[in-house]
Amino acid sequence: MISKNKLFLIGSLLFCITFFAQKKNDSLVLKFNLKWRNEPLELDKKYISKIDTLQITKLKFYISNVELQFTDNSKYKDKKPHLIDIENSSSLSIALYKKTYKTISKINFNIGIDSLNSVSGALSGDLDPTKGMYWAWQSGYINMKIEGKSSSCSTRKNEFHFHLGGYLKPNYALRNVEIQLDSSSISAVEVPIIVDLSKMFDQIKLVSTNTIMTPCNDAMKIADMTTKLFSVK
Repeated sequence: MISKNKLFLIGSLLFCITFFAQKKNDSLVLKFNLKWRNEPLELDKKYISKIDTLQITKLKFYISNVELQFTDNSKYKDKKPHLIDIENSSSLSIALYKKTYKTISKINFNIGIDSLNSVSGALSGDLDPTKGMYWAWQSGYINMKIEGKSSSCSTRKNEFHFHLGGYLKPNYALRNVEIQLDSSSISAVEVPIIVDLSKMFDQIKLVSTNTIMTPCNDAMKIADMTTKLFSVK
């Protein structure tokens, strides 16, 4: 015979499972699809830009201050920073936990971390320095980190490193993306966002630009390019 305590524990466990399953089903999700043109982006696979042949070995970036605007002009805001990491498939989906069947007309978000969070020091969650995206309080967070290899690079092991960040002018690397949505291309619970890395590398000559590790003018130019990576079908 099962004791009352065991029945209570079983009941509590079933409640938790049901609650979190329902919460997941009720989530409005941003789904980031990492691409190279029309192909899924894969680490270490060779790709050809308009200029170079290259491989991507690391890709991480922050999405923050997400704002959804609906056709009735109401808005939903999520200020939490989210770290997108190609090596962590669960990070590619951002659940906003906002059940709604309104039609979304526009999505707005930042690429990177704002100055307030940058000067707040070491924080937790996706802002934890152990994630490998924090320089120091003088420079703040790395908004986007892209690393790889190309025979065009005369660097050690033909590697390239783009660590884009900085929160002090003139090297303020935070960038904003605004996407107008066609309601026929999304479901009521998921917004698929394409991140096409080829759009950046089609504009970069790796033979001359291959190492950016601090806030600088070249980092700002490439940060400008990152806004063109994001789209929806």
